[in-house]
Amino acid sequence: MPGGTGTGGPSAVHEEVSALLAAWALGSGMPGDDARVRGHLHDCAPCAAEAQRLRETVRLLDEPAPGGTGRGTGRKANAGMARGRLMAAARAARPGQSAPAAHAEPYAGAVACLDALLRELDREPARWGTPVVHDWDVQGTVAHLVAADEVLAERLGLAPVTEAGTGLGPVPGAGPEGGFGDAGTGPGERTGMGPGGRTGTGAGGRTAGAGAPWELRWTARTHEVVAYEHTRPPAETREAWRTQAHGLLALPEAGDEQLAAMATTLMGMRLPVADHYVIRAFETWVHTRDIGRALGRVVPPPPPVHLQRFLGLAVRILDLALGPDARPVLLSVEGEAGGDWVLGSDAEPIAAELVLEATDFLLLLGGRQDPDEIARGQAGDAAAAQRLLETATSLAWL
Repeated sequence: MPGGTGTGGPSAVHEEVSALLAAWALGSGMPGDDARVRGHLHDCAPCAAEAQRLRETVRLLDEPAPGGTGRGTGRKANAGMARGRLMAAARAARPGQSAPAAHAEPYAGAVACLDALLRELDREPARWGTPVVHDWDVQGTVAHLVAADEVLAERLGLAPVTEAGTGLGPVPGAGPEGGFGDAGTGPGERTGMGPGGRTGTGAGGRTAGAGAPWELRWTARTHEVVAYEHTRPPAETREAWRTQAHGLLALPEAGDEQLAAMATTLMGMRLPVADHYVIRAFETWVHTRDIGRALGRVVPPPPPVHLQRFLGLAVRILDLALGPDARPVLLSVEGEAGGDWVLGSDAEPIAAELVLEATDFLLLLGGRQDPDEIARGQAGDAAAAQRLLETATSLAWL
């Protein structure tokens, strides 16, 4: 194993410097990184070759454009996007990167689970074309997650990771209610929790303009990203998703509860950034489960501490969607992550009781369970219980 300088054995130094190379090549290293990297490169030919390759990549990104204006009309038009991808990856790979705070831990876990599942396809690349859900194959489902994560990523300042389309998604630098914010939504309109998909992906959605309701603009954006990513090798789609996901986890908002307490409106929901991270975790888990089922792999449920985050947010959103005039229902969720909640009116006695298993309840919210088929215990007013179940299902969005 190549040697080097610093603390720890040669292997440890090699691993540390390998992870620093991208940031070093971009000139974004921490104090002391430069001396550590240069000292190792003197003794390690593989790392020296990789450093030269990265430096050449950065040089090409910084070259003046040969001409042309607008998105996608020359090397410079896409240079900022490519540099943004490399910067996000460098930040995420830095040794000693602080662990995510509690609100971002479920997303980190979901990303790690999907990444491990996708790595299995390195041995069976043809299975990227396996049908999964919503007329998407595995690659299309990962591309959908690129588009879904993009909404939060761009709101928090990350550069896009896909060159798809003409920017129907949120605009970097837009105001706090821009992008997929308040347009077409109001206090009484539906908010979404999961990736169930009650909205079509037909050509009508692709014509949505900037003033259209967020659902139509979202349909258009996810369609164009999925279509574009299918023009690329699956490995590039996976890398775009990983870069964006790791970039989100490397942001200060992922590690600082105070920063994540800032509220912003995305996908029709005004919530703290922390809750938007939880929603990204929930959708990533549901689609990882979709892919696993399609490939014949068992995807375990998230750990109880992550399920608790999902459930807490889901109940709050569901209660808001039911409204203050709904007949109150006692919802009991079984299992280590479960709990009891009364949803609906505060002015009436409890009209019905529902007992559900945690994963079943979440899959109902994610559009993967049907209210008529879900296993449950039920007592009291059947209509009130049914309203809760149907409202939960209606929260799923594409």
